[in-house]
Amino acid sequence: MTTTAAVQVRDLRKTYDGEVEAVRGIDFDVETGEVFGLLGPNGAGKSTTIGMLTTTIRPTSGSARLCGHDVVTGARAARSVSAVVFQEAVVDRPLTGRRNLEVHAQLWGLSGADVVERVDDAIDSFALGDLADRPVGSYSGGERRRLEIARSLLSRPRVLFLDEPTVGLDPRMRVELLDLVDGLRDRHGLSIVLTTHYLDEAERLCDRVGIMHAGRIVALDSPATLLGAFGAEVLEVRVRGHADGVLSSLRAGRVAGDDAFAVGGTITIPLHDLPAARALRSLDGDEHVVAVTTRPPTLDDVYLRLTGDTLAA
Repeated sequence: MTTTAAVQVRDLRKTYDGEVEAVRGIDFDVETGEVFGLLGPNGAGKSTTIGMLTTTIRPTSGSARLCGHDVVTGARAARSVSAVVFQEAVVDRPLTGRRNLEVHAQLWGLSGADVVERVDDAIDSFALGDLADRPVGSYSGGERRRLEIARSLLSRPRVLFLDEPTVGLDPRMRVELLDLVDGLRDRHGLSIVLTTHYLDEAERLCDRVGIMHAGRIVALDSPATLLGAFGAEVLEVRVRGHADGVLSSLRAGRVAGDDAFAVGGTITIPLHDLPAARALRSLDGDEHVVAVTTRPPTLDDVYLRLTGDTLAA
């Protein structure tokens, strides 16, 4: 392994009880200052991967390093350069936000004026001033998330792990939190590893994404590159019954290429240079067709084509 990347993963595996393969030999790097997304539905292996990288789950085999520190043989050093915000809230709800921050700073070995300085800075940076002296049990879900992210940065980590940070938030809180996460790299010089199954989060926040399915990374690139393979527009055709027969006919008529795919009763056809009007004309009079629409491609299309499953599972 080189030592330039903030996160380095090689053939990382986790098998439970000798049978359940949660992670099946994955490889990726996260460069310094990069926002990297692990994208996939529940059960794809994202949270297990984060658990191994944050030293809370011991890998079965393979290796991973954070800023050069092995997560198994140098677990303490790996923890010293990283922080994690888990999917489930772990703040102490009876305590105020300020006291939660103070306790966390003290657990990291800070004392006296250093605690006051870092806590005050966190409260200011994350707009917690109106909340800081209220019990955390009175916070909304988005406010608790803000507090948790602020708390995670008190140790001045170089790598921040965010595991499904917006799950359970209402749309407005979700947008506010995404704005906050979007500014973390520039403000704090962080490398960020984000897990999500929300497509808009990955497209908005991530420089690159690794799409996970059944414990493997099945695609790894920038969102723009992954989407670019589909062209600017796809044709989505819903049919009665199974779609394979209609897809075969569309391929025979050169309306659909090898990258078109069918899942259930829906066919997705990347149009590339084919005019949408021509594709639509080819479907006129087909009694099997229920509805036809054109739209931009999404990362869900990438995942569906590779796996036959949906990211929103």
